[in-house]
Amino acid sequence: MDVLVTGAAGFLGGRLVRSLLTRGTLAGPDGRQQPLSRITLLDVVEPAGFDDPRVRLVSGDIADPEVIRAALTPDTASVFHLAAVVSGQAEADLALGQRINFDATRSILDRARENRNRPRVVFTSSVAVFGGPLPETVVDGTTPTPQSSYGAQKLMGEILLTDYSRKGYVDGRALRMPTICVRPGVPNKAASSFASGIIREPLSDQEAVCPVPPATPLWVMSPDKAIAGLIHGHDIDGAGFGATRAINMPGLATSVEEMVDALRMVAGAGVAKRIRWEPDVAVMRIVSSWPGRFDAARAAALGFAADPDFESIVRAHVRDACAGGS
Repeated sequence: MDVLVTGAAGFLGGRLVRSLLTRGTLAGPDGRQQPLSRITLLDVVEPAGFDDPRVRLVSGDIADPEVIRAALTPDTASVFHLAAVVSGQAEADLALGQRINFDATRSILDRARENRNRPRVVFTSSVAVFGGPLPETVVDGTTPTPQSSYGAQKLMGEILLTDYSRKGYVDGRALRMPTICVRPGVPNKAASSFASGIIREPLSDQEAVCPVPPATPLWVMSPDKAIAGLIHGHDIDGAGFGATRAINMPGLATSVEEMVDALRMVAGAGVAKRIRWEPDVAVMRIVSSWPGRFDAARAAALGFAADPDFESIVRAHVRDACAGGS
C-alpha cells in the first residue's frame, strides 16, 4: 500500500510518518488493514532522518502541479495532506496563503481524480473556519464564518474535498484540528504559536511572551492525540461522515490562564514566572475570532478522543523532551 504525506518535514508531518512506519499498516479501500509498502514524503525541503527502505522523498513547491504529479501516482492509495502556510503568514500574504492552502489542495484532488483510483484523503483543516458572532459552544451544525484568510482557505478546501468525495473521485475526510500544543522547536508565524511557547520556553529556562490576555479561551489538542486522530480519521469508513466530509475534532476547552496554572503545577511557580504578558493587537484579533469551546459529539460518536486535561499535555511534553523526542 502506497501513502503520500505532504508537509512531511514539519513537526506533525514528521511525527505522523514515524508513527506510520512503526505501525506498518493502514486501512485499505476495503477497510481491512494492509501493510505499508511505500510512504512518499513531500515538502518544499527534503525531510531528514528517515532511514527506511519504505520511504521515498520528493521535494519541491507543493503548488506546482508537476511536483504533485511526481508525488501522487496511480499507486497512491492514501494521502495525508498536512502542508500549509500557517495562520499569521496567510493573513499577511494573501497570495501565498491562497497558493499553498487552496491551490495546492485543488492540485492534489485533481491529480487524484486523474488517477481514477479513489484514494483516501485526510485533509487537516482548522477551527479557524469559524469566527464572528458565535454561540458559547460551537456544535457540529454551526455555520463556518471564517474571520481570517487562513480560515477561509481551509474552508474552501473542505468544500472542494466534500464535492470530490460526493462525485467519487476521492474518499475524503477533513479534520478541523484544534490548536496543537505543545510543539517543540522554535516559534513559527502561526497566530497560535504562543500557546506552545508559553509552555516550551519556560521549561527550557527561557522567557516567553504571551500576546493575549489570560482569560483568552483556546480549544487545544496534544500532539499525541493529533496523530492518533489523523490515523483514526483515515481508517474509519468514510460513509460515516455523511453529507459533509468535514468534522470538528474533539479538543480540550481551556484558557491561557489555566494553561499557565497547569505549567505551574507541573514545574513550579518559578518556571511560570518566566512568562511575560505583552499584548499584540494583530495576534489578539485573529485568536479572539476563534471559538474556545465545541460540542464534538459527531467526532466522539466516530471514535475520536480528546485529552483529559492540560496538565497531562504539559507532562507529555516534558516526557518527550526528556526522551529527546520531537
